[in-house]
Amino acid sequence: MPRPDYPITQAIRMLRDKKIAFTPHLYPFIEHGGTHHVSEYFLIPENQVIKTLIMEPDDKKPLIVLMHGDCEVSVKQLARELGVKRVSPCEENDAQRFTGYLVGGISPFGTRAGLPVYAQSTIFELDRIFINGGKRGFMVEMRPADLEKAFIVTKINAAVKEP
Repeated sequence: MPRPDYPITQAIRMLRDKKIAFTPHLYPFIEHGGTHHVSEYFLIPENQVIKTLIMEPDDKKPLIVLMHGDCEVSVKQLARELGVKRVSPCEENDAQRFTGYLVGGISPFGTRAGLPVYAQSTIFELDRIFINGGKRGFMVEMRPADLEKAFIVTKINAAVKEP
């Protein structure tokens, strides 16, 4: 059986340029399906699916937060760790403008603007992660340690389990 074609996004170009090993995975995208849908489709724990959040501190300089799929970011804790008064999610249009990707397909790799990356520290305790490859319905599987080959990552502890 031939291997299905996968999109060559800016994320894939960046991973290839930096010689970072990854395995591409296509899945049927469902609007608002999120990490839960991805974990069910690939039969993996939801905490292995990493969501890419575009956040904006009060200084209006956007940043990327990588978080386990079964967690949400504590904006109060994140603000404390960043040393700012407050931080909030970017508006959808702004997130797309900063990254060059559609919401639901935002990858931390190959973003239009070079955004600082903050990752939940417990991500690095996993063997493998699934993270968006720059298109809706497209994930890449990789070792968490390879995130640090792609860009400078600041590890944070701003996650809370989703209710």
